[in-house]
Amino acid sequence: MWRRATRGHGEDRRYQAIRARNQPGFGGKSLYLVFGLQAVLAWIVSAPLFVGMAGARPLGWLDIAGGALVAFGIGFEAIADAQMSRFKADPSHRGQVMDRGLWRYSRHPNYFGEACVWWGMWLMALGAAGLGGAWSVVSPLLMTWLLLRVSGVRLLEADIGERRPAYRDYIARTNAFVPGPVRRPPE
Repeated sequence: MWRRATRGHGEDRRYQAIRARNQPGFGGKSLYLVFGLQAVLAWIVSAPLFVGMAGARPLGWLDIAGGALVAFGIGFEAIADAQMSRFKADPSHRGQVMDRGLWRYSRHPNYFGEACVWWGMWLMALGAAGLGGAWSVVSPLLMTWLLLRVSGVRLLEADIGERRPAYRDYIARTNAFVPGPVRRPPE
């Protein structure tokens, strides 16, 4: 989490594609396409924090459950990132699919951990504000949607089967997001 597995490998290909699609004049366009959009998303995603700070209830079971889910998510994401970093650092793994550790049970355990953090924060917001803070569910819903459908799973896996044929078998036997038992690939 502190040091991503892509460190030192140049700009992410997803951002390169955004830059290429928006030429000429990407510098100016990036103000709203990248930075403006991220500012709006950050404001929406932080809704449970606003709700939690405004609430004045004593700590309760939702706070404890939410805090535990946040801690679990941070730990899960950190472990997944560390496992991927070690895998990529080993030259003998070049061209192979990471399917060990948490990656055996989820193709994107780091994204799953991230989603757990936001759902945990929402639970804590409910604990602080009660049902009046339920509207802030927009935050974990948006984050989960982004991770699954926009910048995460869907985007990363859009063409990976063509680029890395071994990944197709990995897809057949491993859940995309929520960790689960390894499936036997169809024959």
